[in-house]
Amino acid sequence: MANCDGSLSSITDFQIAANVFSEKWKIFNHGFPEWEWIDCSNRLLGGFVGRGVADGYLSLQNLLLHTPLKVELDEVSTDDIEEPFDNATLVQSTSNDDGHRYDFHVVYSASYRVPVLYFRAYSSDGQPLNLDEIEKNLPTKSAEVLTESKWTFITQEEHPYLNKPWYTLHPCGTSEWMKLLLAGDKSTTKSGTERYLVSWFSVVGQVFGLKLPLDMLKSIN
Repeated sequence: MANCDGSLSSITDFQIAANVFSEKWKIFNHGFPEWEWIDCSNRLLGGFVGRGVADGYLSLQNLLLHTPLKVELDEVSTDDIEEPFDNATLVQSTSNDDGHRYDFHVVYSASYRVPVLYFRAYSSDGQPLNLDEIEKNLPTKSAEVLTESKWTFITQEEHPYLNKPWYTLHPCGTSEWMKLLLAGDKSTTKSGTERYLVSWFSVVGQVFGLKLPLDMLKSIN
């Protein structure tokens, strides 16, 4: 179950939330790459195979975003929770050379007990983008936060499953604003675990100018 403090209790609960999120994404975001669960249950853990233990992460590859992105990151507030993004849409171009391609991974952090977004970006010729180039793509408010706290907002660290450097959004504070989001609609019949990743991405996606369709947000109530 999603805890009342805005966290997820375990990787198993994260997988439940991931399954709901990926299915909702498939229904409401036609024409976009789909999120895929990457099963890592049998990976080596300290020399032993973690067979039978739920483990893995969500992966979305090759999402093409317009550059520059024009959607601004809204501050998290109770107003946002009560009035979700009613005219929000995801942005993807059909052209091969007018945007940058992003790979996104959502990984469960056992220490913070929340999802963490890992990402990497490429130009149209396949060259990886550095942090300065990524910053130029971000909506205005995201870029401002990045400038003020570059090494706490977006950092580069080793991907916990791929053992390669990826950029990541720091999870500090995630449980606090997730607590607000999950408590915002007391009329819902869905559990916090089922709603968790859709609610989480409705905020985190905005860092890159991505907003979920209103119908997708309504579907978790």
